[in-house]
Amino acid sequence: MASITTPNGFNLDDSGQRVVVDPICRIEGHLRIEVNVDENNVIQNAVSTGNMWRGLEVILKGRDPRDAWAFVERICGVCTGVHAIQSVRCVEDALGIEIPANANHIRNLMMLAQYTQDHLVHFYHLHALDWVDVVSALSADPKATSQLQQSISNWPKSSPGYFSDVQNKLKRFVESGQLGIFSNAYWGSPAYKLPPEANLMAVTHYLEALDFQKEIVKIHTVFGGRNPHPNWLVGGAPCSINVNDTGAVGAVNMYWLNLVSDIINQSIQFVDQVYIPDLKAIASFYKDWGFGGGLSGKNVMSYGDFPEFANQFDNDSFMMPQGAILNGDLSKVYDVDPRDPEQVQEFVTHSWYDYPGDPNAGLHPWDGITEPKFELGPNAKGTKTNIQAHDEGGKYSWLKAPRWRGNAMEVGPLARYIVAYARGHEEVKDQVDGLLSDLDLPITALFSTLGRTAARGLETSWAAHKMRYVFDNMMANIKAGDTATANMDKWEPDTWAKDAKGVGYGEAPRGSLGHWIHIKEGKIENYQCVVPSTWNASPRDHQGNIGAYEAALLGTPMADPKQPLEILRTIHSFDPCLACASHVISPDGEELTSVKIR
Repeated sequence: MASITTPNGFNLDDSGQRVVVDPICRIEGHLRIEVNVDENNVIQNAVSTGNMWRGLEVILKGRDPRDAWAFVERICGVCTGVHAIQSVRCVEDALGIEIPANANHIRNLMMLAQYTQDHLVHFYHLHALDWVDVVSALSADPKATSQLQQSISNWPKSSPGYFSDVQNKLKRFVESGQLGIFSNAYWGSPAYKLPPEANLMAVTHYLEALDFQKEIVKIHTVFGGRNPHPNWLVGGAPCSINVNDTGAVGAVNMYWLNLVSDIINQSIQFVDQVYIPDLKAIASFYKDWGFGGGLSGKNVMSYGDFPEFANQFDNDSFMMPQGAILNGDLSKVYDVDPRDPEQVQEFVTHSWYDYPGDPNAGLHPWDGITEPKFELGPNAKGTKTNIQAHDEGGKYSWLKAPRWRGNAMEVGPLARYIVAYARGHEEVKDQVDGLLSDLDLPITALFSTLGRTAARGLETSWAAHKMRYVFDNMMANIKAGDTATANMDKWEPDTWAKDAKGVGYGEAPRGSLGHWIHIKEGKIENYQCVVPSTWNASPRDHQGNIGAYEAALLGTPMADPKQPLEILRTIHSFDPCLACASHVISPDGEELTSVKIR
C-alpha cells in the first residue's frame, strides 16, 4: 500500500515492522488486528479483519416475520436479546403494531439489565486484565489493600483477612501451573502501572463480579422465561402480569416483581460501591491513556434508545438520546434517521462480498445484498489457509463498511455519552464532569481509549439506576389497574399490507444496532442487520476512510511489539463482538459442516 494520506488526515504507512494479533482474545467471535510500527514502535497503520461470515440474512428469507426474532437472537449469546428487540421493533414498524405501556417498561427493564450485566462482565472479565497485572497481586500487602479499599468505597468486603484469603487462593492457583484464563498473558510488562495492592483489589473484585453478574440476568428469566436468549413477542412482552396470582409458575406475580426489585437494588450497590470506585482508581494510574487512541475523525453516532413512552421513538421519549457528531465538534449534533437511504449505507469495496453493478456502491440496508466473495488482495502475504499479512488495498474482512452520510462512525457507550453530553443531558453531564474533575482531565480526554472505558462504567451506573426508575413507573401503572402486556390486534397475516418495510433500531450495549425488514405477501423478502461491531470494526471504504478500530490504534506507542498489550487495551475498550455469524465456510467457499436438528 505504501504511504497514503486518508480523508481523516492521518498518513498511513505500511512500512516498518508488521505486528499481527490473531486471534484477539477475550472477545466474542474472531477478530484479527494487524499494525505497522515505526522505528520508535509507534503504530502508523492498522488493519481490522473480521474472520466470520454472518449468514442470517440469507437464512431468514421466505420465513414468517413474527419468527425472525428467534433466529436473529442467536446471532450472539453474549449480547442476548438485543437483536430480538430490534427484530420485533422492525416487524411492528412495518405492520403498524403498537405495544402497551407495560410491554415498553418490560423491554426497557430487560435491556437495562443487559447493559448492567454486559458492561460489568466486560470491565472485569474482558478488559480489566489489560490494566491489571494478576501476578503482581501475589506480592500485595493484604492490610494495605484493605486500607485502599476502605479509602475509595464503603463496600463491606474489605477486611485484611478477606484479601489475604483471596491472595492465598490466587497463589495456590498459580502454583498449580494451571493458569487457565490467566495464561498466555503479558504479566510483568512495563505497560502495567498499578501497584500490587491495587492489582489485588481488582482481582478480588474480578472474582466477586463473576459471581454476581449471573444474578442480574435473572430479570430476563422473570419476564422472558430464560437467559440467554429470552423469549420476545411481536406486539408486546411474552409474559402476563397478575399481582394476585400466588402460584410459582404462570403470570408474573408479586413474588417475581419483588425479586426484580431486589436485584435492581443489589445491582446499584455493586456498581456504585465496587465498579465505579475501581474504575476511578485504575484510571488515576493511566491518565496518559486519556490522550490519543482517537476516533475515526472523532465521529460518533447514537440511534437513541429506552423510550419512556410506548411507541414514541424520538428524543422527547428517549432516555438515552440520538444524534451524530462530526470531527469532535460538540457544538453541533446532527439528527439521525436510519430510514433515510442517504444516511445509512454499507460498502463492500474492501469486504469479502460482492455487489452487482458498481462494486463501490453504497447500499441502504432495505436494498442490502449479502453475497459472499472471498479473495485475497494481490499484495497479501501467505496462502489462503496461512495468511501472514492481509492486503488492505484489496478485500480483507467479512465485515461490510457501514457509513453515516459517507462518514466512518464510532458507536457504543462513548459515542452515546458524547452525544448525550452535547445534547445537554443533565444526568450524563453531571457524571462526566464529575469524573473529569476527579481525574483532573479535560473534556477532550473523552475522545480516547481511557474515555471509552470510563464511559462504559458511567453508563453502567446510569443503567442500574434507570432500572429503578423504570420499575417504579411500571409498578405505578400496574397499581393504577393497567396489567396489559401485549397487543394482538394485527397478529394475523390477513390484516397486513401486501408489501411493507420496517426498521427496528436502538442501542445495544456495544452501540447502534439496526434491523431492516421487507415483508412481501406475508413472508420475509429481505432482512438486513447492521450491528455495532460492524460500525466499529469495519474495513476501509471505497474512499479510503478507515474504521473506528483502525483509527483508534493509529499513533499508539508500544512498549514492546512482541507483547502487544497496547493493541489489546485499545481494541478491548470497544468490547468487540464479532459473533454476528451463523454460517461457516472454507477459504474456497466450500461448506465445512452441516448440522441437522431432528
